[in-house]
This record gives sequence, structure tokens and C-alpha cells, in this order.
Amino acid sequence: MGGPDWMEGAPHPISKILVANRGEIACRIFRSCAELGLGSVAIFSEADRGSLHQQTADESVFLPGDNLSETYLNIEAILAAAEETGADAIHPGYGFLSERSSFANAVKAAGLVWIGPSARAIDEMGDKISARRAMITAGVPVIPGEELSLENPGDMVDDLVRAATRVGYPLLLKASAGGGGKGMRMVHEPRNLQREYAAASREAATSFGDGTVYVERLLEKSRHVEVQVLTDTLGNAVHLFERECSIQRRHQKVVEEAPSPVLDEITREQMGSAAVNAAKAVDYEGAGTVEFLLAEDGEFHFLEMNTRLQVEHPITECISGVDLVVEQIRVAAGLPLPFTQSDIAIRGHAIEVRIYAEDPANNFLPAIGPLAMFRPPTGPGIRLDTGVREGDSASIDFDPMLAKLVVHAPDRNAAIRRMKRACEDFVLLGVTTNLGFLCEIMGHSAYHAGETTTDFIEVNWPEGWSPKTSDVAPFAAAASEHYGLYREATIIEKEGGRGSPYNPFLSLRRSFP
Repeated sequence: MGGPDWMEGAPHPISKILVANRGEIACRIFRSCAELGLGSVAIFSEADRGSLHQQTADESVFLPGDNLSETYLNIEAILAAAEETGADAIHPGYGFLSERSSFANAVKAAGLVWIGPSARAIDEMGDKISARRAMITAGVPVIPGEELSLENPGDMVDDLVRAATRVGYPLLLKASAGGGGKGMRMVHEPRNLQREYAAASREAATSFGDGTVYVERLLEKSRHVEVQVLTDTLGNAVHLFERECSIQRRHQKVVEEAPSPVLDEITREQMGSAAVNAAKAVDYEGAGTVEFLLAEDGEFHFLEMNTRLQVEHPITECISGVDLVVEQIRVAAGLPLPFTQSDIAIRGHAIEVRIYAEDPANNFLPAIGPLAMFRPPTGPGIRLDTGVREGDSASIDFDPMLAKLVVHAPDRNAAIRRMKRACEDFVLLGVTTNLGFLCEIMGHSAYHAGETTTDFIEVNWPEGWSPKTSDVAPFAAAASEHYGLYREATIIEKEGGRGSPYNPFLSLRRSFP
């Protein structure tokens, strides 16, 4: 099967891509497919019938079923959808099946192009212990730690105590499989060691089917800095600089920026080279992210590698000018990278915030409700990646992230000002979100100073976050009033009435200049 002209001569030409995912990442991939002249196929469950990602693709296939294992995790059904629509390639997005080697193997066995790294790379880097070993062999600095012997389970307690003593306190117990903070426990003193180990192993077994846990030194006051890498099938590899993702809650990222506000050029080059070496160590293909912890003393240590596209990839695209999805597709087709390391330079500064349907004033618990009004900000240097629109609802069926708001500006201060204004201008009514919390972060002196260690939220809101009472009541009243006016204007317009159009942005900003 052929493809567009730019793919002429590719060893594995692609003409139509099925995205084995949903929501904002599916919509984002479909945009690159359209720009490349490639056909696109969406899959959708009953919960996503009529969704934005279903309607964005050229074609869509319904996956019947009542749960994820029957729909977005159903490899057999996804491959059948590809065959039904004539798709010759599958992009997994992130989450779901994106880091399942069994899926990569199944796609290739079906004669389709897999847009991602090899199953071997997924397996080797997906297991934190094997990844750690590979990095040590490749000369990539790792966090001091100890593996636990599984040969004599009866000696596990003694082995655990010895490993903890060698590593030293405070320490971190980490699940070998999986991520997202599951199977992870901090231990500050020996008396809590066995209890926390049992809890970490139990959670890891439940979440990932593997209760293996290892011991690692806890690097307090560290920063989470990750490097984007791109490699092709011909041995070429580059990095696209770093992203700092230190502002997190429960190990889930909230704010990301590129480049890091604290890296000097020497450390940036060293970290980039280490990331490329990490990718080469497992013969990586495509787009991947090598994550590091940057300690207070300026030393960095390998954390893990994500063998997929990252949620925060847009900020790298902003500062590098590289469309990562396009390059993923080109690499999967067998084409070489169109640039070398010397061709890539940092351009300005970019920030991304994740907008969640959650209540930051109530321990960030997920929220549900209708998106009664969903009016994103506009203007130069503003990008929104989302899979929802006005009229949709936030539910408990999927992750509570509604959108990723991204800004790009000439420098960090300008980017912060742009993001603060964009958060303030985002009109989102009907469901509780973290927009107020994001606005406060953008205005916080510690954020402006670049003091963005992984304990940023705990340090600056030790008692939890709550909106300023003096601000909330009038805003809520005004929002309710203006939403009522908007609904009334909409009804009049639909019924053929007259009157000046109602602009919720201007109306709210006039209430709060």
C-alpha cells in the first residue's frame, strides 16, 4: 500500500494510521496525520460515543464492551478494527497499551507498522531493575540503590534490612514494574521499613502483577528533569533538550516547563548525552523520554525511561520546532531523522499546565460534572491540546485531565506572564477544576524564582490549598450571572431573535478588571 509523496522510498510506507487511544492525545495525533496527508482511524467505546476524538478522525470503529479490558485494552478488537478499515499502522499514544510489549509484538505479527520502540526496549526499560542494570553498563549515572534477592524469600527481611543499611536513610522503596507513584513508599527511619515494604509490594502486585520492590536513596529537595530523545532505525540519535516537571502532586505532574530554569549549558549537554547513551543502550527507535533526578549538589541520576510519547511533549515541540508525532511516523516508516544534533537549538521558553476536573481544595479529589461553558484563551503563543469541548461532561470513566494549556514566549518571565493571563482568561464552568490553583502557582514568588523542587506543593501549601474566600464568592456569583446571560442570548439567537452577541470573556473581565 502506498502513501503520500514525502514517504516515497520508505521501507515501510504508511497511508492510514489507527490510534489505539482516546481523548486529547488521539486528537493531537490525528492533527499530524492530516498535515502529513495520512488517513486516520479512531476507536471508541460507548462512553466515548460522539466524542471529539471520534469525530476528529477520518473514520471510527466502535468497540463494544463495558470496561477497559473489552475496549481500549482489547488487543484483538483493536487489530480487527485496523483490518476492517484498512489501516496499515497503529499509534498507541500514551497510557493504555502504549508500553505493553505484547501489543507491539501483536501489531507487527499482524503485518502492521508499529509506531513505537521495539518490544525489547519496552521490556528492558519498563522494568526499573533491568533498566538500572542497562544504565550502569552504559555509563549513565544512577541513583544509589540495592536490589533485593528473590532466591531465598525466607531471608527477605534480613536482606531488606541489609540493603536499607547500605543505602542509608531516608530511602525510597520502588516497584520494579509500572509507574505513576504506585508501589512507592518513602521511609525515613528503620522502624517503618518492613511495614512500608509490605505495603509497596502489595500495591505493586495489585497494580502491575509484580510485587518486586527495590531500595533506592531518597534524594530530597531534588528536581525532576527529563530529556526528550529521538532515534531512527539507522543508528542516528538526537536529544531535544530537557523539560522540568518537578511540580507534582502524588507523583502526578501538574506544571512542566522547557528548558529547566536552573540547568547551565555544561549540565544540559551532559544530561542530553547521557539520555542519548541510554537510548542507544537498548537500540531505541522513535521518540522516548529519559527521566533524571537533579540533586541539590547539581549531580543528576537516571530515574527511568518512558518508551512512548509523553503528556508534556508540546513544550519540547515549542522550543525545538520539531513535531514529535511527525518524527515518530517517519521513523516507523523507516526514514532517517531529517536533522542532526547541531541543527537543533532552544527557542524561547514554554510552559504547560494540566487542567484537571478535580478539587484542589479537597485533596485534589476528582470531580464530575458538565462542561457547561468551555472557552479557552486565545492569542499569540497559546496552544490547547484537549479531547473535550463545551457540552461534554467530566466523568469517572477516565483520567480527570481535561486539557493541556501550553504557552511559548521569548523568555521564562514572559512565558509565566502569558500563562497567568491564559489561566485567568480560561472560562470553564459547570465542573470544579484546578484552574484557580494553577493561577496561584503562576503568581507565586517561589515559582518565579525557579524554586521548583519536587516538594514544591507540600512546601508552599503545607496545610493544603484553598481559594481566597474574598475572591471566590463574587467570582462565582458573576460566573453564574454571566452564564445565565449567555444561555439566554443563545436561546434568543436560536429562535431568530436579535440583539448584540454575548461575549463571556469580555463580560467576566469587566467584572474583574
